[in-house]
Amino acid sequence: MLKNINKNRRCSSSNTYLGKVGITALVPPEIIYGCGWSVEDLNNKIPFTQRRPKTKLCAWAALWREMVLSSEFDINKLVVVAGGDCLNTVVEGQKIEMAGFETHYFFYPFHKEKGFFSNELQKLIEFLGGLKDITMFERIHRIKEYGLLLDRLRVERQLPAETFRYLISFSDLRGDPIQFEKELLSFLKKIEKMESEEGKIRLALVGVPPINHDFHEACKELGFQVVFDELPYEFLRARGKTHEEIVNSYINYSFARPFRHRLKVIKNELKKREVDCVVHYTQYACHHILEDEILRETLDYPILTVQGDLPGRVSEQTKLRLEAFAEVLK
Repeated sequence: MLKNINKNRRCSSSNTYLGKVGITALVPPEIIYGCGWSVEDLNNKIPFTQRRPKTKLCAWAALWREMVLSSEFDINKLVVVAGGDCLNTVVEGQKIEMAGFETHYFFYPFHKEKGFFSNELQKLIEFLGGLKDITMFERIHRIKEYGLLLDRLRVERQLPAETFRYLISFSDLRGDPIQFEKELLSFLKKIEKMESEEGKIRLALVGVPPINHDFHEACKELGFQVVFDELPYEFLRARGKTHEEIVNSYINYSFARPFRHRLKVIKNELKKREVDCVVHYTQYACHHILEDEILRETLDYPILTVQGDLPGRVSEQTKLRLEAFAEVLK
């Protein structure tokens, strides 16, 4: 599979960016890179920080707000996803804006209005100073094809927990698509001959990504094979080689759409990946926890709900719950 994709690979030297844009949830990286800026998903650093928020509802949003205001993130502009996905970011973003930081608010349409979303992308483009390199659309589209290949391989084989860190990175391509592409291809070559281990419990992880940086390692140690991560999969499937394709794809971002649409995506992936069970990860003080009841009523799989709070390692209590879940399934 990897050989077939490599035939279309084109090499290029790294870009010189105008600066770095921080994002608080999924914002089309194709547009930001196309405008000449680098991207950093602020959430991807939170699980690894030792910092504890001074005040919070959700630790995710409180930590990136405090870290932006204290210049712990090396960013020049901030794009806050104020419509769709996370509700806490609206207030946290305003705190940053009131402190004088250049901030833009980005909205997804709840009911898939193409005109509305196309206008949102245009306002984002204007905030970033206009499009400068639309070839980035096609480049990122190609990198996401590699990502979809990696996602398929983890369904077929027992890949290292490091796989998740590549998949979650598709929200920002680690700040440099060219370098990320090289790292991703190297990782694909490393894992392409790995085989699946017998006896593993096929687990789907739905909800927001865990705030614990070793969550996937803990699952593997306890006998699970994670074959689906809901949000990283959204990062992969949202893509396009033109402005119109990007509009048509990103308006289907399931976390911003009615829950019945998101549920349809989840059900399809659970069936396709032949999962044995579901872990619904929720974050303390996050509105997504209210969706747990719907998932339990509509998904015909054993479900364990895990709630996280502060970043760091998985707690012993959570490990015991995962271990007990595995024992029941076995």
